[in-house]
Amino acid sequence: MATSAVPRSRLRVVVVDDHTVMRAGVVALLADEPTIDIVGEADDGRAAVELVERLEPDVALVDLRMPVLDGTSATAEIVAGRTRTRVLILTTYDTDAEIERAVEAGAVGYLLKDTTREQLVDAIHSASRGETVLAPRVAARLVARMRRPAPVALTRREVDVLGAVADGLSNVEIGRRLVIAEATVKTHLLRVFAKLDVSDRTHAVVKALDLGLLDGRR
Repeated sequence: MATSAVPRSRLRVVVVDDHTVMRAGVVALLADEPTIDIVGEADDGRAAVELVERLEPDVALVDLRMPVLDGTSATAEIVAGRTRTRVLILTTYDTDAEIERAVEAGAVGYLLKDTTREQLVDAIHSASRGETVLAPRVAARLVARMRRPAPVALTRREVDVLGAVADGLSNVEIGRRLVIAEATVKTHLLRVFAKLDVSDRTHAVVKALDLGLLDGRR
């Protein structure tokens, strides 16, 4: 679609979706909006990147799962390009992985396709200003994810050392069992204490057992 001769006060938007009916629906939804002009459409991620490079729209509404180049990869290329186009994801997918990938790629917003016309228009304007826009369900998922404590991960050697502690061995005995220096045993234990947020061997073992970190040791 060729560039439209419109006043700069109107936001120039491209719609990217591989589903023709869905793309047409979004275009129709915004057709009568006086502050927005749909200046282009694309049905895959690669075409979207090329369209943005050519038309330099204010906002690109981008679906996630598309052929040739997916929405996340297209977003990353658009954000890294020479234009100042903001990317607003508009999709049906709301998994943690999809959301995280899109945000990391540089999308300023993440909406679901059940959004209303008013919400979509407001989101496009906010996105054009670089403001973060999230569907309520997406925002709730992100908040819940942030509130979950980060998982504790011990290395194989740290598990071996802590397992030996659980078996009642001293540092010297642990060194002999694992064929490492006593100083190395102490270093591993200090790292374990830091990861588990404890200050002694007993609490380290108790917490590790509670977290299931010693379940798989040989």
